[in-house]
Amino acid sequence: MLKIETCEQCGGAVKVIASIEDPVVIKQILDHLENRTKSPQPVSHPVRAPPAHPELD
Repeated sequence: MLKIETCEQCGGAVKVIASIEDPVVIKQILDHLENRTKSPQPVSHPVRAPPAHPELD
């Protein structure tokens, strides 16, 4: 098991509170995360003029 004792960013102490070690669970999590990155891109809306402001005329 990999032992993590210090933060790579700040060098501070790290306390591990949980560890997932079951290969089946790890695969399920990674598959889920991979599927989230494959979601369809949002559809952009057509460009339009800003709303009219009669008080500026």
